[in-house]
Amino acid sequence: MPGQVHKHHHIARVLEDEIRAGIHSAGDRLPGEHALRQRFGVSRTTLRQALRVLGEQGLIATHAGIGSFVTFDGTPLDNRLGWTRALAGQAVELTTEILRFETVADQELAVLLGIPSTAFVALDRVRRLSDGQGVSLERSRVPAVGDLARLPERGLDGGSLSRTLISAGRLTHSGEGKVSVRGTDAAEAAVLGRSPGEPFLHLDQVYRAADGTVIEQVSSLLDPVRFHLHVRSGRGGQL
Repeated sequence: MPGQVHKHHHIARVLEDEIRAGIHSAGDRLPGEHALRQRFGVSRTTLRQALRVLGEQGLIATHAGIGSFVTFDGTPLDNRLGWTRALAGQAVELTTEILRFETVADQELAVLLGIPSTAFVALDRVRRLSDGQGVSLERSRVPAVGDLARLPERGLDGGSLSRTLISAGRLTHSGEGKVSVRGTDAAEAAVLGRSPGEPFLHLDQVYRAADGTVIEQVSSLLDPVRFHLHVRSGRGGQL
């Protein structure tokens, strides 16, 4: 909604100015969500939109106190901000190749996710090292609802699926997933430039909005030499 968009960008600008002025110095936490909501008189959704803007600018990172996260060569990867942005400026540069970007029908996935529509935007990507060897293969499925149904025709905002979903108001509130190890099949190995049967981490994740609706389902194959899954317990916060 126009009013909300204007409001969350205003909040982001205020906090950005404070961060750059040193009011919230590097390593300090921002005030908690409750305090910020009271200060600006906004809803949780509006505040989280503002925090995501700051995250996109690299000014803060947010994480759950209990859960897990993936790293590449030690760099945490936040799916909400997009891996491309998270890996920008690292010593090892990755290129991203889009293998598939279209609207598909998937009855089996719709049943698995418990949603009525079988239409999904399918985005498959492989990330490669400079020598062309693939280190990850990601298959994202986004329910093709509203304007998102036309994503393959109009393209991604700034080449980022995460940014596109945020712009569409599809904000991640929770996520769940499972990880296993399996060998690549012949087709996957060919895309990755690997040998069939080579073991990769297999990460399946589902991200949901505050109302429980599905934002994205993503299945990833990750090179276990470069990617690691970390488990965190205790309290977390904003950095």
